[in-house]
Amino acid sequence: MAQTVLNRLPITKARINLGAVVKRAHLNKEYFILEKDGIPIAGIMGIDEFQDYLELRDPKVREHIRKSHQDYLAGKSRPIEHFISEIRNRRGLKTKRR
Repeated sequence: MAQTVLNRLPITKARINLGAVVKRAHLNKEYFILEKDGIPIAGIMGIDEFQDYLELRDPKVREHIRKSHQDYLAGKSRPIEHFISEIRNRRGLKTKRR
């Protein structure tokens, strides 16, 4: 997994180069901390990650994650390879019936 790049820049410079900053946030998954007089005041990140962030703030999503983690710790999970194999086998059975 690639490491996220964190950039700090004055808000005036970000304003002048807003198109380039947004493009880098979107395409390169970079973060930008915008500063005014050296004080961080805002951040820029790609929309996909921002939507994930907002979703994680939803109490229903957090509860689902908590329950899923408990199931995992209790051994109620299985490797993804087994699940994918099962799905493929089911699809194979459906196509053979036709």
